[in-house]
Amino acid sequence: MIQLLFLVLFAEGAVALILMWKIGPLRELAMRGLDQLKTGKGPATVKTLACTMSVILASSVASILKIQNRGAKLGTVTPMDQVLWRTHLVEASLIGYTLFLALVIDRLHHYLRKLINLRRTANSSQEEVENLKKEQQRFKEKEETSLNEIKKLHEEVASLKERLQKLKSESAEHEKRAETAEAHVTALQKQSEELLLEYDRLLEDNQILQTQALAFRG
Repeated sequence: MIQLLFLVLFAEGAVALILMWKIGPLRELAMRGLDQLKTGKGPATVKTLACTMSVILASSVASILKIQNRGAKLGTVTPMDQVLWRTHLVEASLIGYTLFLALVIDRLHHYLRKLINLRRTANSSQEEVENLKKEQQRFKEKEETSLNEIKKLHEEVASLKERLQKLKSESAEHEKRAETAEAHVTALQKQSEELLLEYDRLLEDNQILQTQALAFRG
């Protein structure tokens, strides 16, 4: 029994050390083994073993107390009781250390599994952050492209406004010239009418003079 407990204790100590310090692929193998142990019928088996060892521990402690009480009553401890006392004490110590290491291994496995999941989550979050950064960079590039296009459109609008203003000025100048030409034409028409009137008057005067001249000749 004691040899078996020593073997179990050394095995648990080795597993605990492997879980605490990463030695090549041993930690991954230990984690997989513990994962399989905690699935299926493994938890029930472990609980049964823990309960059995707890009963043995309680029995050993009770035997130790019984031997101590008997020695106290007799005032001396027989060699047989001393051997039994030491044997029960070693068994109780080994069982206690075994249960304690089992608890330590269980907690180490639990927190390591949490740590692995957190690292996976962190890696996934980091990948998402990288993707978001890439998308943000693409958006910035698109925004810069849009700003350049908007700037070009503003320049084209400004150029069109300038051309429109120039065309308006030319149109106003042409209208002014047309008005001037129209006024000049109106003045020429008026002058032409006056000349026609004057011409008609001269014709009448000429006709009168010719009539008078013929009268004088006759």
